[in-house]
Amino acid sequence: MTRILLLGPAREAAGVRHDELPGETVAQVLAAAVARYGTGFERILNVSQVWLNREPVARDTVVGPHDEVVVLPPVSGG
Repeated sequence: MTRILLLGPAREAAGVRHDELPGETVAQVLAAAVARYGTGFERILNVSQVWLNREPVARDTVVGPHDEVVVLPPVSGG
């Protein structure tokens, strides 16, 4: 299982700040998150950046049990 950290609107859509999800790649962990949290979360995910261990990452990157996938939704304001 890989830890996932959800920030801002992603956290609100999922109803949790962090979770443990299965998957061998970032994409698989995110697919498990969509399956668990639904279409509202998926909409936020589609416009979000995804980082692995505090670094931007491609979604086909392999993950392990000590990794953290972070969903960073866009920020607006002024």
